Amino acid sequence: MTGYRIGRRPLLAGAAALAAPGIGQAQAEAIRIGEINSYTAQPAFLLPYRNAWIMAVEQVNAAGGINGRKLETIFRDDAGKPEDAVRHAGELINAEKVNLLAGGFLSNVGLAISDYALQNKRLYVASEPLTDALVWSRGNRYTFRLRPSTYMQAAMLVEEAAKLPAKRWATVAPNYEYGQSAVRWFKELLTRARPDVTFVAEQFPALGRIDAGATVQALAAANPEAIFNVTFGADLTNFVRQGATRGLFERRRVVSMLTGEPEYLDPLGDEAPENWIVTGYPWDQINTPAHVAFRDAYRARWNDYPRLGSVVGYDTVTAIATMLRKLSNTETEAMVDAMRGLQFQAVFGPSEFRAIDHQSTVGAFVGRTVLRNNRGTMADWRYAPGKDYLPSDEVVRTLRPASAS
Repeated sequence: MTGYRIGRRPLLAGAAALAAPGIGQAQAEAIRIGEINSYTAQPAFLLPYRNAWIMAVEQVNAAGGINGRKLETIFRDDAGKPEDAVRHAGELINAEKVNLLAGGFLSNVGLAISDYALQNKRLYVASEPLTDALVWSRGNRYTFRLRPSTYMQAAMLVEEAAKLPAKRWATVAPNYEYGQSAVRWFKELLTRARPDVTFVAEQFPALGRIDAGATVQALAAANPEAIFNVTFGADLTNFVRQGATRGLFERRRVVSMLTGEPEYLDPLGDEAPENWIVTGYPWDQINTPAHVAFRDAYRARWNDYPRLGSVVGYDTVTAIATMLRKLSNTETEAMVDAMRGLQFQAVFGPSEFRAIDHQSTVGAFVGRTVLRNNRGTMADWRYAPGKDYLPSDEVVRTLRPASAS
């Protein structure tokens, strides 16, 4: 099962993808999840995500399924395009008769699936899209989100950024919903914590098409004392290499969202930046019982180490399975009610989906980057529980439509 090839078309459907003893029972008896993601556009994160998803479903089914019913997943690749995601959602609901939707990586894609879920009154468990609009300004009754949002991760990073002596800041982020949201919250929260701070430059390169040389040159021209970075994937690799070549990071601190995730550090090898303050995943250093069990099972199943995407995929299935075990049917409104306030055992510790805004309390690790054995990793890290970085219910009520309850 390590040879899966993921393309634009639905190459793998549920029973074929997740074969396990007993999976051949009548499809009507299985609980079907329609999973939509940007597999060809973001493979570094989403191939490990899919591997852990498959592993989690296998574990559920090996333990007897959900009240005797097997879980089955039908995967679709949206290629990073909102219109493709919506088309797939319609096909999954109407032709494949899935019981719920899940997945999503890019924030604009997640918002498109969420809008579809609202219009068609179907449960959508968003695994990865980070924009706060998903649960706040455009939140709805049918959408729940697993990962800590741009607001939450910005708040975690601001705690550390506010301790730096730097007063002149610049930002660089991909020019779409995730990047815009991350910069907006970082600026607002840092200014609140440090009124003496000013932002002297902003760069918003197109996602996946960064002109790293020009971006670095523009940032250097503004002469900031520190930089807030939100690029990821190939854009991050190009930005780091051009920044190092042109001396952008010399005598400047960098605070960076997601950069501590192995998906993005590993491709840099010994070029990985050092002493950046980051959110990430020090997979080989976390020795809590739940994480050790997950890490060992993942390595045994896939002969590879987990990435952050692996944790997200596994936790998404765990949350869905926990919800389904509370019910005697898969009626949408019952599933939605069961998701509100749902407590589940995430890889990083006990978590829940808040009833007020459908945001989970899964947290993130905050630390700094270092080079060890010619590769980047995290040091001096701490786990930041998600519940500690969310606004109060009173604030959420001002951000989320009253009709979204």
